[in-house]
Amino acid sequence: MLRTLTALCLLLGTLAVVAPADARAPIEVVVKDPYVDLRTGPGRGFPIAISVERGVTIELVRQRTDWIEVRTARGQRGWVHRSQLENTLTPEGGAVHLAGPKPDARIAHKWEAGVAIGEFGGANVVSVNGAYALTDTLLVRADASQLLGNSSNGWLGTVGIAHVFMPQWPVAPVIGIGAGVLNVQPKATLVNTKDRTDTTAYGSLGLRGYLTDRFLLQAEYRSFVVFTSRDDNEENDEWTVGFTYFF
Repeated sequence: MLRTLTALCLLLGTLAVVAPADARAPIEVVVKDPYVDLRTGPGRGFPIAISVERGVTIELVRQRTDWIEVRTARGQRGWVHRSQLENTLTPEGGAVHLAGPKPDARIAHKWEAGVAIGEFGGANVVSVNGAYALTDTLLVRADASQLLGNSSNGWLGTVGIAHVFMPQWPVAPVIGIGAGVLNVQPKATLVNTKDRTDTTAYGSLGLRGYLTDRFLLQAEYRSFVVFTSRDDNEENDEWTVGFTYFF
């Protein structure tokens, strides 16, 4: 197991170095609606920073789901919902194609939050998780889990990194590594047993696929090594499936 974790570390390190940056050149368009509102962030909850009037040329810099970051000739930046740009034209008067919320546009999101259920070492597990996308393919993630077993309960907290292969695919494979803390609370009443808290590390394999424009279905297997205070370490397997909201 330790050799597997080492190999995954080396693989993820290599993938992080060679992860391609978004080198697409900005696209120039001309506003045809009476005005376009530029917000400070990619969402209707962000305030309007400026409004651009009809006839002004702007650049489409990048896209995050349904929101597109634009830049004016004066260097002002803001986010515009794609529905406000459907009537824009190129400087030559041609129609502008804007990617909709499909796999090639969905990969541009930054944040994820989700819930999952499954099994950890024979105990039921319920977890919540969150992730931040460093690139289109590399995620930093954190999980908090409650363990419910016949002989003991407990909790598990982990942080790690994950690499998504071909994130534009409807269903994409994922590998990851991480570390955390495992707490076990025995239910024994006849014997005075103490709670245990140990550090742990894992390697993971999984699949994730798009359900809607905002939700993913994820299934994951993790192999854990628990570094106990005794002479030998423990190994546990975890299987989970859950839903993730991305934005």
